[in-house]
Amino acid sequence: MREASRDLARQADTVFKLAGRLIEVCETDLDARSSSLWNTREIARARKAADVARQTAVEQLKHVRYFHKQAAWLTERFPDGELRDVEGLVKLVDRAELEANDWSLTPGRYVGVAPEIEDDGFDFE
Repeated sequence: MREASRDLARQADTVFKLAGRLIEVCETDLDARSSSLWNTREIARARKAADVARQTAVEQLKHVRYFHKQAAWLTERFPDGELRDVEGLVKLVDRAELEANDWSLTPGRYVGVAPEIEDDGFDFE
């Protein structure tokens, strides 16, 4: 999922760059500006609209990667879809345990410290 999202973002960038290059070739090599059919103002508007659409698509694809990563993280810790104790994250306590800790709601008192795990899948992009 993450790879497909990243590939789609790259493809959107590539298509935008190719379209820009096509416009440049038309204007410089083919002298399209001298034609009555060439509307420079409309071309500039279309280029700007395409850039906005590209940026929006890339941002949405980044959101897809983010939410996929978060869903995978949650599914890994709660495979049955039920709340359970996870060291360093969450612990289910009853009133007796709260009372024994003088009604303190400090999370570290109950949750503990999670073991340090290196994230080899860090997305440097």
